[in-house]
Amino acid sequence: MPNVDERTPLVGWRVFLLAMPACCDIAGTTLMNVGLLFVAASIYQMTRGALILFVGLFSVLFLHRKIFLYQWSALFIVVLGVAIVGLAGATAPNPQGQPDPKSLTETAMLLVREASQHVKTAAVSTGALQTVLGVLMIAGAQIFTATQFVLEEWILENYALEPLKVVGWEGVFGFLVTLIGMIILHFAVGRTDAGRNGYFDMQEGWREIAQYRSIAVTSILIMISIGGFNFFGLSITRSVSATARSIIDTCRTLFIWIVSLGLGWETFKWLQIVGFALLVYGTFLFNDIVRPPLKACARPRKPEPLLEETPIEHM
Repeated sequence: MPNVDERTPLVGWRVFLLAMPACCDIAGTTLMNVGLLFVAASIYQMTRGALILFVGLFSVLFLHRKIFLYQWSALFIVVLGVAIVGLAGATAPNPQGQPDPKSLTETAMLLVREASQHVKTAAVSTGALQTVLGVLMIAGAQIFTATQFVLEEWILENYALEPLKVVGWEGVFGFLVTLIGMIILHFAVGRTDAGRNGYFDMQEGWREIAQYRSIAVTSILIMISIGGFNFFGLSITRSVSATARSIIDTCRTLFIWIVSLGLGWETFKWLQIVGFALLVYGTFLFNDIVRPPLKACARPRKPEPLLEETPIEHM
């Protein structure tokens, strides 16, 4: 990685390089939100866990990073933890409709039975095709998001620009691309009889923002939240790596779950504890906070040079 003094200042036409991660961000976010319309939130969360694998793969292919065996194991452990959390949300029984299981064996049997019922129901229902389409859209969105993370790491590695300015320029490019896309879709779809009062009708969107205060306030809070999220994410990318950023980003599921429990939006499930434990362990393992269980998988350490002996001067 070049030193800070050796990096080229990101000025002039080079600023347009930030349009690439901005476009990837828009494409990824759009695909994820549209895919969420077709699948349950638990399936969305499980599919989104593939992000760290794509980031790790792209970092090796395009940034020539070296990821050791134990770090690849940590990535798969994190993905497994996210999948278990999503599976718990998809297969957990209704606590008001069924008695609580009395043992871990009964819990495992109940989860397997519920999962098989969900699979059979999805296979025969008319919405199975929509579910597959939603999963493919969410999985495709992870490729765009991984490309965004890797591009940002490459830009911050080779060009001198503060993360706050990167967020500002990406916001400008994202706003322009979104505005152009909104205008095109409004005239192409929103003004038609089928599209009027739909997702692409700009007039209806502005009317709802002006009429409903909750929508306007929520939109402003979301913009502030995303701005802070991107700033801290870029700071992690510059200091550590895009792969570490993607793993830490996945861990926010834990904090969302804790807040949801406090607000009463979630019910406590033991299987989620297992998933979050794997999530935290994989994060610590990748960032060298804990050592891998097998010494053969550990990162080879360079031998430290011995201190040179100096003759003792006698008075």
